[in-house]
Amino acid sequence: MSMKGRIRWTGFAAAITATPFALAWRFAHVYRGRAGYPRPMPPTSDPSAFGLSFESRLVRTADGLDLPAWWMPAAAKGGAPAVVLVHGWESARHRTLPNARFLHALGYHVLAIDVRGHGANPAETLPVSAGEFGADALAAVEWALADPGVTNVAVLGHSLGAVGAILAAAAEPRVAAVIVAAAPVDPYRLTRQTFRLAHLPIPDVVAYPLAWLTTRVYLEPRGRTAREVSATDALRRYAGPVLVIHGTDDRVVPFAHMARLVAAGRATRTGDARGPAVESLAIPEGRHSWLYEFPAYRAAIGRFLAVAFGGPLSPDDAAATAAGVDVRRPVEPDHGFSALAKVESTPGGSGDPGARGLVEDGLAIGAIGT
Repeated sequence: MSMKGRIRWTGFAAAITATPFALAWRFAHVYRGRAGYPRPMPPTSDPSAFGLSFESRLVRTADGLDLPAWWMPAAAKGGAPAVVLVHGWESARHRTLPNARFLHALGYHVLAIDVRGHGANPAETLPVSAGEFGADALAAVEWALADPGVTNVAVLGHSLGAVGAILAAAAEPRVAAVIVAAAPVDPYRLTRQTFRLAHLPIPDVVAYPLAWLTTRVYLEPRGRTAREVSATDALRRYAGPVLVIHGTDDRVVPFAHMARLVAAGRATRTGDARGPAVESLAIPEGRHSWLYEFPAYRAAIGRFLAVAFGGPLSPDDAAATAAGVDVRRPVEPDHGFSALAKVESTPGGSGDPGARGLVEDGLAIGAIGT
């Protein structure tokens, strides 16, 4: 082969080799543009709809945001524990109110926030990840701890809000307990699961490295790493009591994630039976959302917090009281994740009409949480 021919062949081979990487890079950026920007959905009700008195508050974050919040003070006078509630992806604080209702019946203060980019907050200009849920949950914890009527604080989060709860607890040693409902274990598995939710026909041999690259591209604008937003890594750092809850029929975050979280939490424990426990509860037939409608969910949380807080009710009384509270989901239209809608334009100014060629049947990739 002539020198000119060898040069042409080398160039052709290089182009063939680079093409998959170029496509993967483009795919990752399309993913970030589609899945990284939640659609804000203002609350459709307030605590009065659940028979709760409340005060509207603003929770200031470390980077200067003011998050809309509801403060529902305990009925009894004097000091009492507080529980911070953190909603999931494309949700808002009103969806945590059924939790607030039974927690208030147990004698606790309750603080519910809208995470940035969600609820009554404006849309974000940078992608939102579990790291932002964690930062905002931490701000809410610090806000509650600063109240002189609060004796100690726990955090209850759902889905990505549950990851945020774990991250906040790992960052603030004064958190007395953390409750994790329907949480994904780490960002890589979360990304692979969104591929499945979007029905993308990606074989595992491709999905694993593609998820690794996509996750890194997703987190890059805010300078975060996968380890910083991993629920399993955070659980290894948190020394307090943990309750992990998951529905067996969860089609958004697979039930297998619960066992991984529990194993991660127990891996760093001393083995002292008197020390803080990592407990788990599987909800038979439970799906991703509305787990609080199961009495077993409410009873387990009531008992767990009574032990962690040391009162005001005994564990048995707290479990019975919580299970007996009538809770219903907020009345509102059901909606799917906006990132799973038909591709029209990409939020955050990152639209790419060519994305239609990267996904199956014109469906884009979605994020996880409600």
